Amino acid sequence: MTHVFKRASRWLVAVMVFGAAGAAMAESGVVLLKRFVQQTERAQGTFVQAVYRQNGGRGEQSDGRFAFERPGKFRWEYAKPYPQLLVGDGQKLWAYDPELQQVTVKALGDALGATPAAILAGNGELEKNFTLEDGGRMNELDWAVATPRAADSSFARMKMGFANGQLAAMEIQDNFGQTTLLRFTEFKVNPLLDASLFRFTPPKGVDVVGE
Repeated sequence: MTHVFKRASRWLVAVMVFGAAGAAMAESGVVLLKRFVQQTERAQGTFVQAVYRQNGGRGEQSDGRFAFERPGKFRWEYAKPYPQLLVGDGQKLWAYDPELQQVTVKALGDALGATPAAILAGNGELEKNFTLEDGGRMNELDWAVATPRAADSSFARMKMGFANGQLAAMEIQDNFGQTTLLRFTEFKVNPLLDASLFRFTPPKGVDVVGE
């Protein structure tokens, strides 16, 4: 049961999830964030993820790879400690758990609007959905803070850390005091991406739940 709870918790993070030195040092995190959104139409890379509980203890650690293309297309794939896959094809959101042999699907619609995923794969209308403020400089990164305008948002706030103008980390605090830290170990900006990355067909024999 604990194992299932951890899997469900990580899916929530993924969905929320499934967003130059000299001159940049004088720029605020908000300026860096807006520039990133304007200039990054697609990206591909790898990440490591750690969850920290409200009491300071560290929970599950994961790693995997990602790709996104604005608007609404993304692929978030966990490799360890067990495989899971999240795909947004622009119209639907697919969540596949190979171990449980289950696929959950729902309409994407405007679901990205006020979620962390909007930073990466949304339509770029940040200030429509978030209040933005400078987060200062910490751990050699320049931070921007995004607080959702919607009262019923699934998270409390999100921080994006930039190194030399490039997105290097995301920190997401949920409404229960739990914090998820994502570190991008590789981040390729505007590469050529195969369209098949954003398509998903449920494997034969799996249970499909949802729309």
